[in-house]
Amino acid sequence: MTWTSDHPAEDAPISPLGWGRVVVRGLLLAALVFGGLVVLLALRLIERPLFGLRRPWTPYITQFVCRSAFYILGIKHRYEGTQMKTPGAIVANHSSWLDIFALNARKRVYFVSKSEVANWPGIGWLARATGTVFIRRDPREAKVQTEVFEARLLAGHKLLFFPEGTSTDGLRLLPFKPTLFQAFFAKPLRERLSVQPVTVIYEAPKGEGLRFYGWWGDMAFGPHLLKTLSAPRGGQVWIKYHRPLAVAAFEDRKALAKAAEAAVRDGLPAEKLAAGKAYDTA
Repeated sequence: MTWTSDHPAEDAPISPLGWGRVVVRGLLLAALVFGGLVVLLALRLIERPLFGLRRPWTPYITQFVCRSAFYILGIKHRYEGTQMKTPGAIVANHSSWLDIFALNARKRVYFVSKSEVANWPGIGWLARATGTVFIRRDPREAKVQTEVFEARLLAGHKLLFFPEGTSTDGLRLLPFKPTLFQAFFAKPLRERLSVQPVTVIYEAPKGEGLRFYGWWGDMAFGPHLLKTLSAPRGGQVWIKYHRPLAVAAFEDRKALAKAAEAAVRDGLPAEKLAAGKAYDTA
């Protein structure tokens, strides 16, 4: 289910200076993203027949594009903690389309996304090109999805998914859904894999509301992109890597999901969680 808020986003009109940023940053970002896509697809023509599912080269292009995007947007990209080196998956909280750039910028990951995203103009093309795993929210396809996960994980891919199942305003953490954790308990994987919880935290540009970068509910992508492009420099995103959780140490998917959720929640600043509660009770 999609999370929404009784309090709409606090959007202000874009100033003339802001529209100037939109034009300059928009052109630079488009050139970066689609230029990188062309290079990635060309390289993939060589990479695919040589390595199959494994992608030893193209993820570096994705990382370069994502890191450069934050420079263009005027958003500082910070991180703390140690990235997991062992095979496994990454789970994180979800509050914006910017999460894709933020999490790809530091780590070679492959996102797990709902199948509808594959058909979105622009975003769908990028998702397919970068190796996103698309799944259908249909219990009848659970076995097939598990087999896909196994193949990708055994190929060395680190899959990344958002167990909340929806995005929020960044001031809360919804309960983690345990469904996708089940794939990690398959016999070929359970003793080998770990799951690393990651907390993503956005800090708004000076003078803007705490939920500035949040993208949730039925918010349109276009207006949110324009707002992000028009913002002055000063925004920031923090990526916190927590201690990996060995799958074999947990009895079942529910216990693993609960432990991952607790780790991500511990990484969220208390003032943000308090602000979220204030919105809920206002």
